[in-house]
Amino acid sequence: MPEHRPCFALVDCNSFYASCERVFRPDLLRVPIVVLSNNDGCVIARSADAKPFVKMGEPYFQIKEKLEANGIVAFSSNYALYGDLSQRVMTVIESLVPAVEIYSIDEAFCDLTGMTVPLESLGRQIRSKVQRYTGIPVGVGIAGTKTLAKLANHAAKRWQRQTGGVVDITNPERRDKLLKACEVSDVWGIGRRMTEHLTSMSIKTAWDLAQADPWTLRKQFSVVVEKTARELRGTPCMELEEVAPPKQEICCSRMFGKRLTNIEPIREAVATYAARACEKLRGQGSLCKKVRVSIRTGMFNPDEPKFARGVVCELPYPTDDTRIITKAAMAGLEEVFREGFKYSKAEILLIDLRQRGEFTDDMFALVQPEASERVMSVMDMINAKWGRGTVRPGGVPATPDWGMRRELKSPSFTTRLDELWTVR
Repeated sequence: MPEHRPCFALVDCNSFYASCERVFRPDLLRVPIVVLSNNDGCVIARSADAKPFVKMGEPYFQIKEKLEANGIVAFSSNYALYGDLSQRVMTVIESLVPAVEIYSIDEAFCDLTGMTVPLESLGRQIRSKVQRYTGIPVGVGIAGTKTLAKLANHAAKRWQRQTGGVVDITNPERRDKLLKACEVSDVWGIGRRMTEHLTSMSIKTAWDLAQADPWTLRKQFSVVVEKTARELRGTPCMELEEVAPPKQEICCSRMFGKRLTNIEPIREAVATYAARACEKLRGQGSLCKKVRVSIRTGMFNPDEPKFARGVVCELPYPTDDTRIITKAAMAGLEEVFREGFKYSKAEILLIDLRQRGEFTDDMFALVQPEASERVMSVMDMINAKWGRGTVRPGGVPATPDWGMRRELKSPSFTTRLDELWTVR
């Protein structure tokens, strides 16, 4: 049988957060949209038609009048909605291709190696079905390496009218034409500082980087830049990761909706963050041996005293039990908390993570009881069926008054029965 050359596609949702807000608001189809960070702090996402007016990271309170003057609608972040729509998008993609690597909430690499259908037609089919089944517009880039597929996707979005949102550069001539048309800063993984270094070496376009000597790039920069150059020339250096490797650390951190001065509401916050971190821990099948808890005040108000401190707490044995980890986090909080400060944030960090069987203790060391695993398993099953928080530790409030400020949040149309879309 003939050997098939590797072929990848990158499917990337267009202005994902803004597109999610438009799915159930067709009246906003041609209205510019921005999405705000936690506590409605700053802009973290923009629709394409909002980009000329708003910069990423601009504080909402400073640009509120500018948004109103330009007819731009602002939304608080609605991560439950975005996560659910992301899962639906990925499910549609997985039904159309042999293998998928979910790269981020709005991006997925697909393995098209050996597929006999016309690749550009397949890309248009993916784009059409995702739009039809989820309402989310996507761009598709197709190439012989992941780096080239990323660049092709960039072109599909940049020249959407000419390309229809799909670009196939498996043909060497089309590939080279695109490389010459793109700046080196457009290449995946080439940031601002790296762009400055490369420009000083007269490497200004993606084509220049592809033609550069890989060994010189490795010696002067890193093996990552060397692999990037080789991939731009059509040599695959990165394979598809169908199963993401377990995380080495798990963090849950949020700003409070208001400044907290007493320890009681901070205890509730720490318990809430610990419970969420433990859900993620069990989701990847890992156990944890240490937990770090930290709190801090706001760092940018010159009129408020500043304080930040954290402590690492050793657990009695490797565990994924929310109760054990929360108890340790509470002890850590008591150690770091100081009266007289206005706290703005708490963080839980699970560290020293390993899969079951990877911890090597002596035969007399404590291990997690089977009863703990059964309790956690039942709790996760109930929450998976009936919604997160249906069963939760007693220290985790359902509606905390310290919770994130999200005054502009849209309904959770797909994840809450009491917020289903209604047509009148």
